[in-house]
Amino acid sequence: MIERSERPERDARRVLVWMCVLIAINQLGFGAVIPVLPLYAQSFDVSQAAIGATVAIYGLARVLCSVPTGRVADRFGRRSALAVGGGVSTLGNLWCAVAGSYTELVLARFVAGAGAGIVMTAGMIVLADITRTATRGRVMAIYQGVFLFAVGIGPFPGGYLAERFGLDAPFLLYGVASAVVTAVAWFGVAETRGLGAVHGAGRAALASLRGQLRTLAANTGFLLVCLISLVNAVARTGALFSIVPILAQERLSLSATQIGLGFALGSIVGLVLTYPSGALADRYGRKSVIVPATVFTGVSMLSFSLAPDYAWFLAAAMIWGGAVAASGAAPAAYAADSAPPGANAAAMSSYRMVSDTGYVIGPILLGWLGDLYGLDAPLWVSAVALVGITVLFGALAAETHRRA
Repeated sequence: MIERSERPERDARRVLVWMCVLIAINQLGFGAVIPVLPLYAQSFDVSQAAIGATVAIYGLARVLCSVPTGRVADRFGRRSALAVGGGVSTLGNLWCAVAGSYTELVLARFVAGAGAGIVMTAGMIVLADITRTATRGRVMAIYQGVFLFAVGIGPFPGGYLAERFGLDAPFLLYGVASAVVTAVAWFGVAETRGLGAVHGAGRAALASLRGQLRTLAANTGFLLVCLISLVNAVARTGALFSIVPILAQERLSLSATQIGLGFALGSIVGLVLTYPSGALADRYGRKSVIVPATVFTGVSMLSFSLAPDYAWFLAAAMIWGGAVAASGAAPAAYAADSAPPGANAAAMSSYRMVSDTGYVIGPILLGWLGDLYGLDAPLWVSAVALVGITVLFGALAAETHRRA
């Protein structure tokens, strides 16, 4: 009897390990293209807004794939969704590497974004399946810590490869990494559709997707945490990924390797803070982590804008890395806590869809602001938006879990 009761927990831990391997490989490739994507797009002699569009189209594909991925994961299984996403991402990123024009690059980024959206949405559903409310913050912190560390480390080898072999090399790396993700998803990750019932989330409580989405839409806290994730995505893709590398190169004369090293140092700080932040979210509540971490993310945007030298740039990167890592698990745990029984796929795919909308809005809107008012304006707008949504969340959202 003891062995039988412990088996679901062992299965969940095994799935978590494989998911960490999968997301580390996937996000290492994603991180590798961060410092070079604006420069790669710029090589086609386009405007700042057009550079932002190469990020936005990636996000649009992720938005369009989020809810369908939830349906696929419910019907065909989480493992199948992960494997398909890895395959699509492989094709898209290899196409990016050989793109001969700006238009072709944008189309390739759309395909790559579709694959990434499928992988990330299915991954969040898996995490919701294998976690219980009492430990969800820590488990998601482990996953998010690996996720953010890989993203943060990726720019360093990506910048090195770009300088040594050309701006297309990081996209080749991402394509290979995505192929490995497909193999890990199919041969390593076990199916988790049945684990939700073990952790208290029966699968058939709400029969229709429409009913599940209607229930979630009536939850103020769920809507606000989705907006927190949306604004974070706007700041990350529109300011950090699209503006900061160019600002650092033009104002501070930093190389792609130096920019990548700054992001990598930020990821190290984030790795240190990730698990403690998850433990705090489990003990004192999700809001106790979400509110201060989001405010500090806004502070990091201002720090990038005000940076007079490389040392300040590194400090800003470390503030950003720590704040984003600290807030990475708690919002996702809050969203999973808010899921009605049987609605893990609907809740997490909706959460990812709203978050990924920031990948569409951010690069275009902040790129447009950068063209009109200079490269500092997007960073300041991001900071104000982050603090503003945090105030609303702190005042209006109910706490979903606090250990007695």
